Amino acid sequence: MRSRRYQAAIVIELLLILILLSGRYMDSQESAAVSDTIRIGRVNTENGTKDYIKWVDFTVTAEALDYAYEQDVKAHEAGTELDWISLLAYTSAKWGGEYGKKAMQEMKKMAETARANADEDHTPTQIIDEAGKELKYYPYYKEAYSAALSGMVGSYEAQVEEEDGTPAWYSVYGLKAYSPIAKGFEYSDYDDFGAARSYGYSRPHLGHDMMGQIGTPIVAVESGYVEALGWNQYGGWRIGIRSFDKKRYYYYAHLRQNYPYQSDLAEGSVVTAGQVIGYMGHTGYSSQENVNNIRTTHLHWGLELIFDETQKESDNEIWIDCYSLSQFLRRHRSSVQKVEGTKEWKRVLQIRDPAVERWQQEHPQSVSGNESERFPCPE
Repeated sequence: MRSRRYQAAIVIELLLILILLSGRYMDSQESAAVSDTIRIGRVNTENGTKDYIKWVDFTVTAEALDYAYEQDVKAHEAGTELDWISLLAYTSAKWGGEYGKKAMQEMKKMAETARANADEDHTPTQIIDEAGKELKYYPYYKEAYSAALSGMVGSYEAQVEEEDGTPAWYSVYGLKAYSPIAKGFEYSDYDDFGAARSYGYSRPHLGHDMMGQIGTPIVAVESGYVEALGWNQYGGWRIGIRSFDKKRYYYYAHLRQNYPYQSDLAEGSVVTAGQVIGYMGHTGYSSQENVNNIRTTHLHWGLELIFDETQKESDNEIWIDCYSLSQFLRRHRSSVQKVEGTKEWKRVLQIRDPAVERWQQEHPQSVSGNESERFPCPE
């Protein structure tokens, strides 16, 4: 009897050891297992002339965006570099783009490790990139997230209101992208990406709706140039703005009836992040122009990623979920004021974006979109 009990105890102990070892193995393999399920979606032609990302599932949470961004800014203030995109890419490569509790712990651990091991020859970003080389999908996430986020953080000059109320210019490093809804205007939203739409044909909702009041000023999320302006039977009055690196296409739809845009906005206009570009409404769902067929007043804004120009205006467009971005961008909303005698608003404090200056130098024929140079049309 004792022998049988002894044997049973040995078997139980062996099973416990196997379970512990299996758990450790699963933890080490979880990232690879999850990563193998993601949709990398690269296109490769037989002659190898094209190799570009075909699909991106942007599942980064607002919490992750906030943390990575704060690490980037803190590193810059300390005189070094910790690229928030690299940190996000590393975390996604480890956890297949899913941002649960373990993924956030992993991201914080990597940020701490990168800072602790940085020296004169290695920045935290370089340390993250080196660690990323051990992960199969790190290059994919780095490229995908760079396409989505690379225009949002950097150095620029901004006006700041002094104690006496006058604006003064300061050099700034940080978030230079803005929420699409101007400061002081209320709105509501929820994650509606992929929801069914039926007008015209059955299709998923490839953007993010932000509900508010007619006439709410809409601002440019990022600096760029106006690529599309006018009526679309699905989006109503809409604006399409392309980033200067041509990786991002921002789509603002269902704008106000009769007066959807700023008066001097035109195709080719250069706009600066935070600049008022149009006004919320509920136009659309009609082949006839200037019709309010949308029941709820809201802004539909979408973000398309473009890795190859053939993806633009095709069946292979890549639109990402903007809900977490909208939450993240709440920290940076553009203050605006009414332009008396008009239906327009303008930003209160200007910024100087180096990306705008470079573009205008390279494209001297580009149309200025500087609000300070505007002469709005009267009502």
